[in-house]
Amino acid sequence: MIVTLTANPSLDRTIELAAGLTRGAVQRATANREESGGKGVNVCRALSAGGAEALAILPGNDDDPVLTGLQSAGVPYRNLPIPARLRSNVTITEPDGTTTKINEPGPVLDRREADALIELVVEKSDGAAWLVLAGSLPPGLNQDFYATVVRAVRSRYGERSPLIALDASEAALVAAINEGAAPDLLKPNAEELSQLTGLGEGNSLEDNEGLAVEAATRLLGRGVRSVLATLGSKGALLVTADGAWHAQHPPITALSTVGAGDSALAGYLLAHTSGGSAPDCLRQAVAHGSAAASLPGSTVPALHQTTPGAVVVRALAPVN
Repeated sequence: MIVTLTANPSLDRTIELAAGLTRGAVQRATANREESGGKGVNVCRALSAGGAEALAILPGNDDDPVLTGLQSAGVPYRNLPIPARLRSNVTITEPDGTTTKINEPGPVLDRREADALIELVVEKSDGAAWLVLAGSLPPGLNQDFYATVVRAVRSRYGERSPLIALDASEAALVAAINEGAAPDLLKPNAEELSQLTGLGEGNSLEDNEGLAVEAATRLLGRGVRSVLATLGSKGALLVTADGAWHAQHPPITALSTVGAGDSALAGYLLAHTSGGSAPDCLRQAVAHGSAAASLPGSTVPALHQTTPGAVVVRALAPVN
């Protein structure tokens, strides 16, 4: 079982344009889609599509469109009812693959709701192989929320604790690393890798493989066991105490990059729970991410839609 937590889920609306986006103009959409989203939800959707036993945990009322969407899609979930509607996010995609996102902040969660959400995660983590903590935090939650979840789970189960994967950004990401709650697997993008380590700037690590490996290696020194760094069109890196690898898929026609990183994480977990080696896990991660980018909106790929055999994996020299 793989459990995912999405503290700030969303109803993701994707609007496809026939031409480039023009500010201030009236444009007609050629298509639109609605899907239950939020990073942890997307990971759970991709895991379910890959045949894994997975459970999404999230706040929201039974009749919220995000929850009814999961139910319609057959994705298992447990929800914490709250007195507010979940947020909506809007994505605008252009024919050349350019993606513009507008994300709402989400409903405020108070201390009582935060504690109840943590307890629900702890309860459902019993016997799980992995716990995935992913996405932004809604208003009202402290930035150390993920660190608190990690400590609560590990305190309850000790050596029986599930492996923990973290995919977050900004203060919530920094807090988890700096407050003694480092995950077993961290999945940053290039910008987040730079933010955590001070190496590079913005997305510059996408073009500097050696510096990206050095940045990931620094995180190992801060308690993280494995770093899966997605580098956009440049593929991904996996750095562990046993080695470092780079993987890249042949060029694809990208329709939407929304959720591609979430699918990459799901691909890694699918391979890991099947006993795959580190390079195998990286290979499936890149295959999943590439397949997701070639699909519209935040559609997640099934296993048969991925092409791991096309992914080239290279072992890299370690950083001393």
